[in-house]
Amino acid sequence: MSCPVCEKRKEARFCPAKGEKICAVCCGTEREVSIDCPSDCSYLVSAHRYEDQHERDLPADTPLLDVKVSRDDIYANQDLLSGLSFEVAKFCAANSATADPDIIAAVAALAETYKTLASGILYEKPPVAPVARELYAALAAFLNEAKQHPAEQPGVSAPVRPPLNDSEILALLIFLHRMGLLRTNGRPRARRFAEFLRSQFPAAPELKREESRIIVP
Repeated sequence: MSCPVCEKRKEARFCPAKGEKICAVCCGTEREVSIDCPSDCSYLVSAHRYEDQHERDLPADTPLLDVKVSRDDIYANQDLLSGLSFEVAKFCAANSATADPDIIAAVAALAETYKTLASGILYEKPPVAPVARELYAALAAFLNEAKQHPAEQPGVSAPVRPPLNDSEILALLIFLHRMGLLRTNGRPRARRFAEFLRSQFPAAPELKREESRIIVP
């Protein structure tokens, strides 16, 4: 029988997303593009292993590439970076349609917002795509809460450290955005970055994984 995707080549391997066999070429070219692959598909896992053998560079058109982020910026606010990462992972767990491009677009847009805030002007331009826009709103709300209620030392009324400023948050957002670009493979339905963030919080009940979508042929 011919492949149901291209209707030209002979079917060769079982696709758990389609629930039927497709040809090897379509598996390779349409994977995470037009085919929404489950993360435990053996062909997807093999492809990701191959990708990991090749080092990635940030694209030349990366937003805010001229902004330098130091290690001190990150180490000084590790808790907030962890909180941001968890918010993204939690959103992805609750919204299964979220793909890496949604995360990257939301974080990039929020970084642009905080760049304007750091200069004393508020200008927002949330993503147009619904999922990315919703994630943008969730992260913006999380950061607003973090700014209003900085962590306090037990038994002491004063905050452990001065309240977060917008420049510090901008550095974290740029770092998270660049991490996403380096972790994903650029395919529109890829979830490599999302899976990486979820893996950082293995014990979190909010990130409980869905049952395998692999269908035994």
